[in-house]
Amino acid sequence: MIKKIFFSIAFILMSIYCFSNNEIRKTILLDENWKFSLGEIKNASLLNFNDSSWETVSVPHDWAIRKQFDLNQDIQWVQVREDGDKEPKLRTGRTGALPIFGIGWYRKIIEIPESDFGKRVFVEFDGAMSQAMVYCNGEYVSEWPYGYSSFSFELTKYIKHGQRNLLAVRLENKPESSRWYSGAGIYRNVRLVSTNPIHVAHWGTYITTPAITAQKGTVSIQTKVLNQTETSEKVELVTEIYNSKGEMVAATKTPKQIIGEGQFTQIMEVKNPILWDINSPIRYRAISKVFVNKVLKDYYETPFGFRSIRFDRNNGFFLNDKYLKLQGVCLHHDLGPLGAAVNYRATQRQLEIMKEMGCNAIRTSHNPPSPELIELCDSMGFVVMIESFDEWKNGKNLNGYNRLFNEWAEKDMVAMIHRDRNHPSVIVWSIGNEIREQMEEDGKTEAQFLVDICHREDPSRPTTAAFDRPDGALKNGLADVVDLVGFNYKPFIYKKVHADHPNYRIYGSETASTLSSRGVYKFPVKGNNNPWYNDYQTSSYDLDYPFWGSTPDTEFEMQDECDFSLGEFVWTGFDYLGEPTPYNEGTPAKSSYFGIVDLAGLKKDRFYLYQSRWSTTPVLHLLPHWNWEGRQGDTIPVFCYTNYPKVELFVNGKSMGIKEKTNENKYEKYRLIWNNVVYQPGEIKALAYNSNGETVRTEIIKTAGIPAKIKLTADRTSIIADGKDLSFITIEVVDKEGNICPNAQRLLFFKTEGNGTLKALCNGDPTDLTSFSSNYMKVFNGKMVAVIGSIKSDGEIKLSVSGDRLINAEITVKTTIK
Repeated sequence: MIKKIFFSIAFILMSIYCFSNNEIRKTILLDENWKFSLGEIKNASLLNFNDSSWETVSVPHDWAIRKQFDLNQDIQWVQVREDGDKEPKLRTGRTGALPIFGIGWYRKIIEIPESDFGKRVFVEFDGAMSQAMVYCNGEYVSEWPYGYSSFSFELTKYIKHGQRNLLAVRLENKPESSRWYSGAGIYRNVRLVSTNPIHVAHWGTYITTPAITAQKGTVSIQTKVLNQTETSEKVELVTEIYNSKGEMVAATKTPKQIIGEGQFTQIMEVKNPILWDINSPIRYRAISKVFVNKVLKDYYETPFGFRSIRFDRNNGFFLNDKYLKLQGVCLHHDLGPLGAAVNYRATQRQLEIMKEMGCNAIRTSHNPPSPELIELCDSMGFVVMIESFDEWKNGKNLNGYNRLFNEWAEKDMVAMIHRDRNHPSVIVWSIGNEIREQMEEDGKTEAQFLVDICHREDPSRPTTAAFDRPDGALKNGLADVVDLVGFNYKPFIYKKVHADHPNYRIYGSETASTLSSRGVYKFPVKGNNNPWYNDYQTSSYDLDYPFWGSTPDTEFEMQDECDFSLGEFVWTGFDYLGEPTPYNEGTPAKSSYFGIVDLAGLKKDRFYLYQSRWSTTPVLHLLPHWNWEGRQGDTIPVFCYTNYPKVELFVNGKSMGIKEKTNENKYEKYRLIWNNVVYQPGEIKALAYNSNGETVRTEIIKTAGIPAKIKLTADRTSIIADGKDLSFITIEVVDKEGNICPNAQRLLFFKTEGNGTLKALCNGDPTDLTSFSSNYMKVFNGKMVAVIGSIKSDGEIKLSVSGDRLINAEITVKTTIK
């Protein structure tokens, strides 16, 4: 008890001291009042350059996302290796049909007070797309070409204290440098950091929890302290650990004489540690305090968690010694209509939707993600595979990473690992996706090079790679190098590879690639591995897929039969800009069809299929809609995605029979299907029965009448007035009874008033080329989303929606200064 009181008093005193000494390490977010211009501009790095005509922007900033779509953007003639046709194919929409390529300049005035003379000044970039060249007061500082890497440069020798200083950044996205929408610009956060000359280095802590029991947890902390003075100094590193309640639970101190760089290793024990878990993502904080002659010189905080991971070749993945099947999705980094510019709330919304579905794992395809994503995975309870590259030396793009690999691969890998190795959510490092070295004799050499970096910088986590050409990777030994062997779209080889290579730990690194357009249904209803329809949409019966992919059920079946598999990562959780397969050959499509959720963040039917399998949430979902004008008397198959034992279907009050899942075929294992339903307007109704035969839930879909009015629903009706927080408003066109009109494609106009702005519109239609920044757009199959954002003033934002002779609608969202 006395010890606990002592820890509490120490925490209070430490807090008071640190708040009164907040100039020890000062971090300023450089988010506002940047000047931006496209094109190569002479002398743009100079302080006295006149940028008054440039656009004023806030960072994070994506220079392309608010522009007009143009299918001539990144138009290509490419050789399609899979189809055997020697003629090049036209490719459109490959990178989202937005102007991401070219040169852009950013300028920002920063002021460093004279009182900071003697401090070290650094600028930290979470990501800049791409080929970043950084200047300070007209002098070249350094560069970092890979747009997905985070990096830090020291500005000290360029800074003029007490005067205006210029930070300038030149970016260049080369054509044919990406296979998807990369975004463009300073699309992640930037910070200015000032420290004393003796301080903890950038990403200077490495924390592991090598031994954990219910009674105690061992914490190993390696800390790099820099001494940038010219003399050797005796440094004392004090490290304190605090639990989620703010109570200090362990502390230690280590003295060391250092000049230049000093490495500290400290071992501590925490009693009764609370584990980080997907259902209880509890974290601790390590506070590093650097003293010289008993004077505090630096204060550095590192969140971490107690958790153990184990990958068993026969029994799968274990988190904290408890079996956990990886129910994962692949996520590209764009945020749909908001583009690549990172936004905390938009990222959080994506993960909330995935969590609701029962997803527990994220693969950051195919690049290091934003820090915000990893922070949210820590706090929300996801495990994460962080991926590094989409290509090595043998490129997929003319100006892709192959140009950088020899000089930059190690630097980018180290940056990725050092930034994120303290996060409990991160469980594996991926060294590459579908790399072409799979088919080369010496592919193993490059793989070993990258794996060795991972093991050197973080021996606590395994490595992996995603193989789409497993024959090559197995033959040349590349698969032997990684710790976990991932297969893209190869469920039928799991058993054979496991038998032939019993030491492999196997999983589906990329699965399914099922194609669907929200609210679209195609006939006849059958599996289709080469879908192409005249409206450039795909079917939400969830039976369309490209030749390399499958329906979800195929992977479900293999995962059920292969207990040794760690799990799967579905391609993809959300639709994303670019890669509009199968309509990437001269069509209006600009975004993908792979998503379980569409580009606007609206759930497709497939969401409920995965939710019925992955979650404990009771699911009863019927499809399709019941508005089939002109098809009276035709057969319209009805599917039900559910985890109830039995379901009975009624059409206009007449029973179509009771169904339960069977083993007759893979589809009836995971779906309930009534194939011979004859369409008549009215309603379809599903009654779900429990194991005792009792009715426990009802789901009804009615034939909607003529579109009559607009319905608005906000995901949050109160947001923070910080200029960054968002509310996502779902717009539905409904009939006079309130039934959604599933075929409505009505044009609507949007207006905001008050303390906020309209950020974007999106309807989830991959073929709609209306700009996201427009104030009008058609709904797609009765729905769309408007994104409104706060300004730095509290009050209210009113969104008004009207159009097409529908009854207008308004909604108000409150904004409050935090």
